[in-house]
Amino acid sequence: MAEQHHDHSRHGMSGQAGHEHAGHHDQHQHAHAGHGKVTWRMAASATLHCLTGCAIGEVLGLVIATALGWHTLPSIVLAVVLAFFFGYLLTLIPLRRAGVGWKEAITLALAADTVSIIVMEIVDNGVMLVIPGAMDAGLTTGLFWGALAVALLVAFLVTTPINKWIIGKGRGHAVVHAYHH
Repeated sequence: MAEQHHDHSRHGMSGQAGHEHAGHHDQHQHAHAGHGKVTWRMAASATLHCLTGCAIGEVLGLVIATALGWHTLPSIVLAVVLAFFFGYLLTLIPLRRAGVGWKEAITLALAADTVSIIVMEIVDNGVMLVIPGAMDAGLTTGLFWGALAVALLVAFLVTTPINKWIIGKGRGHAVVHAYHH
């Protein structure tokens, strides 16, 4: 679907233009809710977006935890917190650039990413925990990076069909798709 979305509020227009924007957004969401409208490519793109934020948070969290000499549980907690932070941040930045206010942008980011990040974090941390020695391997080892790559790949493969279903329901990344340029 090659359509262009213009945010009228950013150009100082109000009134009718704002109503047209809301109507366009509702129509766009409705199109995503229709059966057969959501492609695997759309779902993979949404999942890759989420995976990027999660990977940044995971790696940074594990680097910090390793540098501080933390054990497995606090390392995972920090990595998960940072995965959520960066996952939401990667949605907030383009929304803010599109002229969306902070309150609406935060609400949209929470709606778009929460389920995807939760699933991704459960899967990738679960995989890291079941690969023998992965959580105790240092950041300079092939075991750590190989295990992390496998964990993120498995998380992507598990989360993509879930995102496809969620987007098909008009939720998840469907709520922010109208703001993408």
